[in-house]
Amino acid sequence: MEVSVLNIKGEDTGRKALLNDAVYNIEPNDHVIYLAVKQYMANQRQGTAKAKERSEVSGSTRKLGRQKGGGGARRGDINSPVLVGGGRVFGPKPRDYSFKLNKKVKVLARKSALSYKAKENAILVLEDFTMEAPKTKEFVGILNNLKVSGKKALFVLPGTDKNVYLSARNIQRVDVMNAAELNTYKVLDADVMVVTEKSLKIVDEILTK
Repeated sequence: MEVSVLNIKGEDTGRKALLNDAVYNIEPNDHVIYLAVKQYMANQRQGTAKAKERSEVSGSTRKLGRQKGGGGARRGDINSPVLVGGGRVFGPKPRDYSFKLNKKVKVLARKSALSYKAKENAILVLEDFTMEAPKTKEFVGILNNLKVSGKKALFVLPGTDKNVYLSARNIQRVDVMNAAELNTYKVLDADVMVVTEKSLKIVDEILTK
């Protein structure tokens, strides 16, 4: 599949970029996409939820009432889960929610997500550009030129560009990331992907090696 290469003014440069069929034109696998997104979301969880059990609650251990004949549950001390202010039964504890996925599964998930984007014509190829200084107004102009203003746009750059990142940081619904860090969740979450020419080559190398 060939896509026209645009410049930051939104003009067609006359060049064409080839979207590798092995990456952008496969039969998407929805299950591996689900697994990759699930892993990404799980990795974002802090896992710091904690509730005190009866042994951790501060309070007297004096037995409140007789063992039998009270007409209710055996309450024991004031820290009993039966009472208000007592410990919690099987409460949450700090845990790690992350889990492992095979590399081939993650690669297939990214290919599937990119194939969906290619079928939706939601991939724009932009010639490589840099910004001399962080200028949000200038970056907004690029969005307007590319006609992606107001859309959830993902800019994929070949490397870390501090000026571009700072220019886009305060713009809602715009995300900037390195090609090497591209993941399934970010691809699916964007309405449109804006990929530079060098980034296109990097993504190809990573997903076809």
